[in-house]
Amino acid sequence: MGNVLYMTGERGYHERTVIEETKRDESPGPAASGAGAEPRFARRLGLLDTALLVIGAVVGSGIFLTSGHILRVLPSPGLLLLVWLAGGLITICGALSFAELGGMFPEAGGPYLYIREAYGPAAGFLFGWAFFWFIMGGGLAALAVGFAEFLGTLFPALSMEAVVFSFGPGGREFAVSAGQIVAAAAILFLTGVNTRGIQTSAAVQNVLTFLRVGPVLALVVVGLVIGKKSGVTGFGDLLTTGGLGGAGLVKAFGLALVAVFWTYDGWYAASCTAGEVRNPARNLTLGLLLGTLAVTVLYTAVNVVYILAVPVKDLAGVTRVAEVAGTALFGPGTASFLAALIAVSVFGCLDANIIMGPRVYFAMARDGCFFRGMGRLGARSRVPVRALWGQAAWSVVLCLWGTYRSLYEYMVFALLLFFAATGMALFRLRRRKPLAPRPYRAWGYPVIPAFFVFASLGVFLNTVASSPVKSLVGLGLLALGGPAYLIWRKRTVRPEGTGAPLSRNFGVK
Repeated sequence: MGNVLYMTGERGYHERTVIEETKRDESPGPAASGAGAEPRFARRLGLLDTALLVIGAVVGSGIFLTSGHILRVLPSPGLLLLVWLAGGLITICGALSFAELGGMFPEAGGPYLYIREAYGPAAGFLFGWAFFWFIMGGGLAALAVGFAEFLGTLFPALSMEAVVFSFGPGGREFAVSAGQIVAAAAILFLTGVNTRGIQTSAAVQNVLTFLRVGPVLALVVVGLVIGKKSGVTGFGDLLTTGGLGGAGLVKAFGLALVAVFWTYDGWYAASCTAGEVRNPARNLTLGLLLGTLAVTVLYTAVNVVYILAVPVKDLAGVTRVAEVAGTALFGPGTASFLAALIAVSVFGCLDANIIMGPRVYFAMARDGCFFRGMGRLGARSRVPVRALWGQAAWSVVLCLWGTYRSLYEYMVFALLLFFAATGMALFRLRRRKPLAPRPYRAWGYPVIPAFFVFASLGVFLNTVASSPVKSLVGLGLLALGGPAYLIWRKRTVRPEGTGAPLSRNFGVK
């Protein structure tokens, strides 16, 4: 394909291909590419779908639980708002950087594609390896269990403490609770929904996003207008530093930023589904930007309500900070409402992440470095059905096994390295492929992408410094991807007649 690109021109090839794909995907029929042809992704996601997918993949339980822990290390209402704004700014800078790369490679895979194109297939594989086995697998299990935990507060028979069966000496070796079964069932149910096609996935995700964002916005507005407030009373309260200063303040802010950064995680979801976005040059770019902006505004507004409702000293160290603030504003009757709201929020976030992950595994499989079956689309649904079920199976195992949290914590630090590598890929590809198609060029280049890279590295170093043992274990788990890649490349031979991978290389070696 590289020779064709050099003969006809990369830009012309790219524009012509996207136009042809869009016309084909808008035509009727399950394959939409000729009788007997291999099905391809359908470009069905519009701007609203893309933006809501970003919001849906980010907004889970974190905004309802994280601020109390932040106030324990950063006991200042003004600095609390500042750290949430800083996290949002970093996320927006990342979205602007990913948007250019998504325009260059408007296909399924997201960061996997960008890293592969910039640094080679081995680097891309390491991202996908960590993403499937640890980051996404552990993350989905954690979300599902979180949903079960909040559902269990409403229905105790479904809680994590309600043991269904156990075996081993004294019945203590292995036990499965009703909450774990609920978590596994949630993963399997949502996976089944998402095998129906991208239009069904988008419709369900849009409804779930409205169901959780709408009540949160109502809570913010009503809380600001009529809620009983006993927290911040003036700008003077916002200007305090909680007794911190100098190096202590910098360290505390850095630790708080780590927690905030993970609460924003998931913002890159739309880039993984770029192969299903209509007019990706416009809709992917705007979807990433509007989605991250909306989350930043929402998160900041919620925290404004927190600090107005309750004094900082009463929120510091509290886990269910939303419940404490809601009770102070509206009375004890809001506890059940907030538990239900958080359960719905986590359920929607789980759904968005289930949509995102399989597109990465699909791209890996098409490149011959992952389970081959995951590189096939359903004939009628035109989504990676086998990748969806493979992801579900592993996540369910982690739910029932109970080790999801440690796996996720050991490896999640690596995601920061991959973020930084993806940001640097923008610089690398600009230098190596100056003529490659760029329907959108990152606003504020090179300052905005550089800020995203340095911020990601800064949060990474802070994470390593605060959890060195977990980081070393995570590095070891990541290193296992090296021999795994060599084995996969050696054993995988692409059958004749299947054609080249769906991912286009644009001549980058």
